[in-house]
Amino acid sequence: MKKLFLSTCFTIISVAAFAQTKLTTNTGHIKFFSSTAVEDIEANNYKVVSNLSEDGTLVFSVPMQSFEFEKALMQKHYNSKKFLDTKKFPKAKFKGTISNISEINLKSDGTYTAQVVGDLTIHGVTNPVKEELKLTVKGSKVTATTEFYIVLADYGIAFKDGKPATNIAKEIKITANLDYK
Repeated sequence: MKKLFLSTCFTIISVAAFAQTKLTTNTGHIKFFSSTAVEDIEANNYKVVSNLSEDGTLVFSVPMQSFEFEKALMQKHYNSKKFLDTKKFPKAKFKGTISNISEINLKSDGTYTAQVVGDLTIHGVTNPVKEELKLTVKGSKVTATTEFYIVLADYGIAFKDGKPATNIAKEIKITANLDYK
């Protein structure tokens, strides 16, 4: 009897663990914006892959060559070895958790403020990140939005002279919008 009880408990725990909700998107949108006195630069990427688990695990993968610019020359410079070297560093990645996941119900309609902590890797350099993420739950759809700034030099991207030093901001704004299903 004891053996049957333990076996049943193990089965219930196993099923509950595997039944955990995992939301995904492969059409997430990330935009970055750089503003200087010389020019504004904006690029959009609609090929962001992300997973959000009910336990608060949050993962992003951003194909760096998928950023689209208004001007072809900007895109060429962005992908070059002198800037992002997207052939050598094809993806930016974020892996973290929502630290206040216990306050968020991904199955109940509402708007929640998530506290996200984790590691962001760009250009082969990883830094800790702590930001807010707005989660909107409506039916079976969860939308996540955020806006934050990064300092390019923190990721090994710095220009001391030449046109990039005056045309590209030292700190850029990142905006993300993800529709999970």
